Amino acid sequence: MASAEPADHLEWRRTTVDGREAFYGTAGEGLAVVFLHGWALGQRSYRRALKRLVPLGCQVYAPAMPGFGGTPNLRPAPTFDGYAEWVAAFLDAVGVDEPAFVVGHSFGGGVAIKLAHDHPDRVRYLVLVNSVGGTTWSFANLVHSVTSRPPWTWPFRPPEDLVPVRYLRRMLPIIVEDAVPNLIRNPLGLLNVVNLVRRSDLLAELQELRRRELPVVVLWGDHDTVIPRASFAALCRAIGSEGEVVEGRHSWLLADPDAFGAILTNSIAVAKMAGELEEEEQEEEGKGDAGPGLARRIARHVPLGQRQEPAS
Repeated sequence: MASAEPADHLEWRRTTVDGREAFYGTAGEGLAVVFLHGWALGQRSYRRALKRLVPLGCQVYAPAMPGFGGTPNLRPAPTFDGYAEWVAAFLDAVGVDEPAFVVGHSFGGGVAIKLAHDHPDRVRYLVLVNSVGGTTWSFANLVHSVTSRPPWTWPFRPPEDLVPVRYLRRMLPIIVEDAVPNLIRNPLGLLNVVNLVRRSDLLAELQELRRRELPVVVLWGDHDTVIPRASFAALCRAIGSEGEVVEGRHSWLLADPDAFGAILTNSIAVAKMAGELEEEEQEEEGKGDAGPGLARRIARHVPLGQRQEPAS
């Protein structure tokens, strides 16, 4: 008799979003954690990192967003607004009806920002990991406007720009598992997303989230050459936070899933506490929406952990 899968093992499922098939991974029970993947990847690449969240009392949802992992492209063309609408519809399809803990990596960070901005009832707490959305990039040690960044500098990066060399032998098969099928079946769709990402300026949306007092944590790997420090700093200024600098490259959470789980432990605990406090506030006030109140203020000001140099 075959042994049962461990509780933190992600199950691969399919659902229907806006009348079209969509694929996703899920595991665990408890606080809904929605993870939005980076460009060219999908839900499978992150499974080692995401399984670390299950013992924290979370139910993880990791959708393959349109154009990736076999989920059809957005129609007529990809926009961050369209991706945010799709994620909101995905949450309806899988039955997530409470505000979620949303994590976005790289391109997925841009989608997460728009989701929180356009659908405030969907997001309780937002974590941006090496996220797009700033207005700058760097080349030859000079800072430029993000709109001047050539398209080929996004998808065609040396592998060591994504993960440290010492992890390449272990990590490349994991990345290739998603990236190669995506490139084979949908090259035009991926290039369309590159054009979307390289022009991304989501600072106004982040400033609005700051005004609403949504708890937002911005994480950045200190050796990331895909998202430069100047872009990370712009995100931090927009949200009014120092951000959190961690050791690693653009995809550090794939290379060191234990560090990813450890860093998010405190945020998840705070998000749970904030949710409980919000329920108490709503009961006391006798209405459906108590506003940001004490719970959000607590969530915004509890740090993740040890910081390195603040953003400059």
